[in-house]
Amino acid sequence: MSVTELPGDRAPASPTAPADPARPARRPTPLTALLTRLHFYAGILVAPFLLVAALTGLAYTLTPQLDDALYGDKLTVSTVGEQPRPLAEQIAAARAAHPDGTLTGVQPGDGDRTTRVVFARDDLGDRQHTVYVDPYTARVSGQLTTWFGSTPATTWLDDLHRNLHLGDVGRHYSEIAASWLWVLALGGVVLWWRRRAAGRARVRHLLVPDLSAGRGVRRTRGWHATTGVWLSVGLLFLSATGLTWSRYAGANFGAGLDALRAGAPAISTALAGPPPAAGGGHQHGGSSVAPAADPATYDRVLGSARAAGLSGPVAITPAAEDGTAWTVAQTDDVWPVGYDRVAVDPVAGTVTARSDFADWPVLAKLSKLGIQAHMGRLFGPVNQALLAALALGLLCVVVWGYRMWWQRRPTRTDRRTPLGAPPTRGAVRGVRRGVLLVGVPVVVALGWALPWFGGPLLGFLVLDGVLGLLRRRRPAPVPSGS
Repeated sequence: MSVTELPGDRAPASPTAPADPARPARRPTPLTALLTRLHFYAGILVAPFLLVAALTGLAYTLTPQLDDALYGDKLTVSTVGEQPRPLAEQIAAARAAHPDGTLTGVQPGDGDRTTRVVFARDDLGDRQHTVYVDPYTARVSGQLTTWFGSTPATTWLDDLHRNLHLGDVGRHYSEIAASWLWVLALGGVVLWWRRRAAGRARVRHLLVPDLSAGRGVRRTRGWHATTGVWLSVGLLFLSATGLTWSRYAGANFGAGLDALRAGAPAISTALAGPPPAAGGGHQHGGSSVAPAADPATYDRVLGSARAAGLSGPVAITPAAEDGTAWTVAQTDDVWPVGYDRVAVDPVAGTVTARSDFADWPVLAKLSKLGIQAHMGRLFGPVNQALLAALALGLLCVVVWGYRMWWQRRPTRTDRRTPLGAPPTRGAVRGVRRGVLLVGVPVVVALGWALPWFGGPLLGFLVLDGVLGLLRRRRPAPVPSGS
């Protein structure tokens, strides 16, 4: 929604209405007028997507507490023992409770958290069955259908936020919101800065709304704009991190990281020496048993990873095929994070490769940390509170924006319309050629990288130009009585 008025952009003031002391005395520049019109229409049309994203994101911030309330008996132990039972014993208990499926990973219990034994089944698609085991007694406390470790409640809210439970089609909504959020945030800050700097009001009203304003559009605009300024850094962060894992912009971002060799490095699971025998087993302890089928292998691999310095919560993933190493990865998402990984020979128990988070490329680190902060994990409850405040603030900004739109509708008898009037068009013709020479290629590049920004922007410009052309060709009304 716009924070700068142009001629013909507001409802006519009554003769007794006080003048707006913050209104610029000079006519806005063509570039400001163009930005105002874009900010206005983008706010009107994209705000519904932002409302949904803010509401679903606000709900998602509560998932840690929701998980503890719904699944606390499965996720945590009632009594923390002195020494956990061997993983082989815990896995055997999990297998007895869940005889079907392929064992695809184990996350050993840490502190008061239960051990998670993960089974895959063909009928579950991308979901898994996770069996929760008390690490100190090896008793099964329950099982859930999970999605990459997320509980059913967290998975449901995550799908709601990402795609409204509509699959790939629904992912367009969140990408539209993320693609335009940064445009609205930056555009609003620029327009409010120009308005404050050009007017007689103090610059402090950039951050504090003018409480002396009346009850009309001026007061609403003040709350809309100053709240947007306070939220701008956080909104830019949400936009950037949301785009990195969106459908189209995220794919372009990933391709860019690959081209720059700045993505998260892979860890080699290749083992030296001849492949295993045709029977598919490794010789160990006088028997031919495939390592993945021997629960004792998990204890051996975990011991090697601990000896290599991997502390805290970890996930053990068996090799996808015989003759390759297993991987053990730290899974501590709370700052200071733990994301180191090692590859371990499941038979010899030796570490064959290592990847430390400290050695990741800078962009890969920022992307990983940004996503965890976006999900509310990086700084624990503080992170959740900040995200909730951002979501609530964004909801207020959107509501105030629509209120301004309603308040600025013409109400004179001869100009009465149901909705607020948009800023005047035609500003592109007045923009300096140098600005266009630089700006157009930049916008084209952004439109290519962010398809859900470039496509709607092109459609808006074309449609707005056509409507302007039709309006200019429309014959002027003949005065009555002539």
